[in-house]
Amino acid sequence: MAQTAAPATTGTIGAPGISGTPAITPISLKAIAPWAVFFGILMLIILYFVGAEQGATSVISGENVHEWVHDGRHLLGFPCH
Repeated sequence: MAQTAAPATTGTIGAPGISGTPAITPISLKAIAPWAVFFGILMLIILYFVGAEQGATSVISGENVHEWVHDGRHLLGFPCH
């Protein structure tokens, strides 16, 4: 008995339209820029609270912020006491 093999489909794995796999499209710089600016500003705010809050330019009174970020200050090399 002879067995018939299915035809080989080389080079079509993951191609658009085959097995419902969508094509990968690159993300444009215009789509990434607002998110990059947002996260950059967010990181600067976090760096301020870790590094400079409870000092001469204190925004929040008391020592709560200092205690919350105390270990982070030492990890980043900011002196605090």
